[in-house]
Amino acid sequence: MKRSHRTNGPANCNNVPRILVTGGAGFIGSHLVERLIAEGYCSVTVLDNLQRGRVANLAAVEDSVRFVQGDIRNRRTLATVMKDTNLVFHLAAQSNVIGAHQDVDYASSTNVVGTATVLEAARAAGVGRLVFTSSREVYGDPAELPVSETVSLRPKNAYGMSKVAGEMCCTMFAKPAFETVILRLANAYGPRDYGRVIPLFIENALSGRPLVLYGGKQILDFVHIEHVVDALMKAGFDKHVACPVNVGSGKGTTIAELAERILTILHSGSEIRWMPSRDMEVAQFVADTTNARKLLGLEHQDDSLHRLRELIAWAAHKSQPPRKVMSGVPV
Repeated sequence: MKRSHRTNGPANCNNVPRILVTGGAGFIGSHLVERLIAEGYCSVTVLDNLQRGRVANLAAVEDSVRFVQGDIRNRRTLATVMKDTNLVFHLAAQSNVIGAHQDVDYASSTNVVGTATVLEAARAAGVGRLVFTSSREVYGDPAELPVSETVSLRPKNAYGMSKVAGEMCCTMFAKPAFETVILRLANAYGPRDYGRVIPLFIENALSGRPLVLYGGKQILDFVHIEHVVDALMKAGFDKHVACPVNVGSGKGTTIAELAERILTILHSGSEIRWMPSRDMEVAQFVADTTNARKLLGLEHQDDSLHRLRELIAWAAHKSQPPRKVMSGVPV
């Protein structure tokens, strides 16, 4: 994949609209980029510092996007990639609760300073709309479920704090000519994710290692990556949404139920190992998805994990070692 400032798209592309996806080589970002290309948006730039993202995530669209390896905290880089851009999907972030807890400086400088820098560059370049991916972590431990967008924001960890600050930056920079849209994502799952609960559980179950449950009473709202991308596309191209919108399934799953379901699908003999809860983690969250339905037209399956079996099959195939070939005969 070329890491230059030249667009690799079709020669007859009219480049309207011109789209920038920060963090576009990450889990969510790469799925969004694939959807953009599939729907005919042929002027897409990806900016990613590859701290968590991977160039391999963009393999399916590498000849159709402009990839720039760079950091959102670099004003010069942003000025270059923002030139003539109409729409920004801002996904670049330290996107892991534990990672943010371990490195508060990086989480703050990327998620807060970086977001403000992106917003400043976008407004200066005349961008019309920016979609910001916030998180359910902004709510902290809610008093009741499901959680509406109108409840007070009381983050309990560095990641949630940084996302609240990012939302405030969006509000501060927004102008009539520069729309900002805030999506608060629940626990997304799907291919290419790693280091979070579902991929960790699947990886351990496949290899016979224990599934470690911290506390074990957490209630989480899992939402498939395609539903998240649906929300991003609607937020980017449909009518402007002025208020933050939850993106989730509206269904709660306990962490123990998740572990048992994965073990059952895989017929795995891995044990479930219980450990003390971790203070920085939110104990329960289920999204109130009323606004997602009314404002973005999003509906969700009754079973929030309806794509889990498919994901497990993908992970199992991916974990298989390549077959050796000798004299043209697989062995």
